[in-house]
Amino acid sequence: MAVDSHETNYPQIACKLLDWYDSNARALPWRSPPGTPAPEAYRVWLSEIMLQQTTVAAVKSYFEKFSKRWPTIFDLAAADEAELMTAWAGLGYYARARNLIACARIVADKYGGQFPDTEELLRTLPGIGGYTSAAIAAIAFDRRAVVMDANVERVIARLYACDSPLPAAKAELHALTDRMTPSERCGDFAQAMMDLGATICTPRAPRCLLCPIAQHCTGRSEPERYPLKARKLPRPQKRGSIFWAERNGEVLLCRRPEKGLLGGMIALPTGPWTEDDPGLFQAPAADSWHSVGTIRHVFTHFALDAAVYRSEARADHKDGIWWPIARIDEAGLPTLFAKAAALATRSNNG
Repeated sequence: MAVDSHETNYPQIACKLLDWYDSNARALPWRSPPGTPAPEAYRVWLSEIMLQQTTVAAVKSYFEKFSKRWPTIFDLAAADEAELMTAWAGLGYYARARNLIACARIVADKYGGQFPDTEELLRTLPGIGGYTSAAIAAIAFDRRAVVMDANVERVIARLYACDSPLPAAKAELHALTDRMTPSERCGDFAQAMMDLGATICTPRAPRCLLCPIAQHCTGRSEPERYPLKARKLPRPQKRGSIFWAERNGEVLLCRRPEKGLLGGMIALPTGPWTEDDPGLFQAPAADSWHSVGTIRHVFTHFALDAAVYRSEARADHKDGIWWPIARIDEAGLPTLFAKAAALATRSNNG
């Protein structure tokens, strides 16, 4: 455990951080400005689910689209799952979208459309874990909660010059953050910590001269050393095939199985993803296939090199979804398949 030389300065650190936040808070579509009533829990929850493992820049347009299309928890609970999955396309980590609609239906049915206001009850809902429950409790309900995302972990690791590597240090960093979390303006404090990490205490070239709590920072002399990280294991490599079968200006699409990677999403047909090249195994019926190139896509747990094959489909092929090639951008394909579609259409135009 890091030696705590900051204990007598906790109120001062929190006060400086909140003063800084009052003047420097990021303007985000799901937030309320400092000193104004807390945002609706629905908006906090929606944004936090979208922000899991996704950047703020990528989430903004999706949040605005979702909140306009489904402005209330009841609207989202009544949404068609396929339509929601299509709207989610491009954000990745598609289990989040399935949990999103499952959670919305529970909140609508069991809680009358009102999110519970405690971490304990929030954690019983699909897709809501420790971080998300703390964020909703603090930001939407001003409950005292320890909100720990990667930005906060970095700030605390540097503030205390924590010499334990992540992820083993998570419990230690949580305990240190707990000690300095105030009992008032809990939501603002949580967002101030996140904003400090996102805009000042950045992973590289942190702007320490602008940091409101720099004088308290033990790791300031070498900030980029923190947080320490355990050595990553190599990411497994897989190979696969993606098939572009077209006829009469349309391309064959399919819906992936509900369970599994990219579950429930509209996609191009594929073969298995394995260590060996699957070639044309499980290719849709067609007269002949020819390779138009290979794309690379990195998932959380493995990297995929996928050969893209193109063919004219047989006239009697009736399975799947036939989608106009001119409107392929409207199909809501996940990023992997959007890459494959772009490669296939370029080769066709060439």
